Amino acid sequence: MSAGLVAGAAVTFCVLMVALIIFQAALIAGAPLGHFAWGGQDRVLPIRKRLGSATSIGLYLIFAVLILQRAGLAEVIPWPAVVSIASWVLAGYFLLGIVLNAASRSRPERWTMAPLCVVLAGLTGLVALS
Repeated sequence: MSAGLVAGAAVTFCVLMVALIIFQAALIAGAPLGHFAWGGQDRVLPIRKRLGSATSIGLYLIFAVLILQRAGLAEVIPWPAVVSIASWVLAGYFLLGIVLNAASRSRPERWTMAPLCVVLAGLTGLVALS
């Protein structure tokens, strides 16, 4: 697999993580976008779900570092085997996300987050294969 393809997949993944971070930050700030997340039951998230959004931001940052390192674009984690295994776990996480988001009662969540998880699973899988 070409290094350029893997690097492009990793950068695209990170751009999507930044978009999700902005989205989660908007939810934390009280933006009425809750119908796109957390099951879509609350237009403005209650405090508990806002804390979940804050946790998501931290996870997205870790995901970005893992993918960048697996693609050879960063070196933060000193254990290559951990990065390799974690990249496959992350691909599985996004595969599960496809199923969970597709099963959401919220139509906006189903039509945005499930396809996004398809893209993220593909990008993650491509990088994990490298």
